[in-house]
Amino acid sequence: MTEREWDSNVDWRDQLSRRLFEQRVVLLHGPLDDLTVTRTAAELMTLDADGDTAVSLRIDCSEGSLAAALTLMDVIELLGVPVRALCLGQVAGPAVGVLAVCGHRAAMPSTRFVLREPTTQMEAHARDVAQWAQIRAEERQRFCDRVGAATGRPPAAVAADLATGRFLDADGALAYGLVDEITRPTAEIHQLPGTSGSTSPPIGFRPSR
Repeated sequence: MTEREWDSNVDWRDQLSRRLFEQRVVLLHGPLDDLTVTRTAAELMTLDADGDTAVSLRIDCSEGSLAAALTLMDVIELLGVPVRALCLGQVAGPAVGVLAVCGHRAAMPSTRFVLREPTTQMEAHARDVAQWAQIRAEERQRFCDRVGAATGRPPAAVAADLATGRFLDADGALAYGLVDEITRPTAEIHQLPGTSGSTSPPIGFRPSR
């Protein structure tokens, strides 16, 4: 890819993100790392301060850290506006927790879910390993407690599913309690509000009831 092509792609992504942000839509995609969480949290908090309308969080995230997920989960639960999640592609590992704490959770029929623990590596003195392991165990327990509360399942059952790496399709996620509905092809097509001066508002969809 040439430098001009790279710049063009970056500019296109920035324009798309800005347009979605104007519609109170936030994208959570790629690795759930500190950088992604910082950006997503900042966008959510900005929209929270900017109005009372619900925010739509589009999730397509297949890896990340428990610490980052717990941070974003805290932010979502502290917002003054409801967060409506829509799952695209795959939601796996710590991203499952982010989905679980959203006020309303929907999935596309093709979305796949994976309950699994993230792999981690650490280089430290031997005396620090026990402390790191304790912190990691506490993070895992908080994660399981919150996913269990959101799905109506015992935290121990969630922990067992994380340990075995349980896969779920959209229907399985609905039965598990991870999502509230599956967005079917019969979803209502509608026009989203356009920005000032726009003559052709973007087309979107509202999940079927």
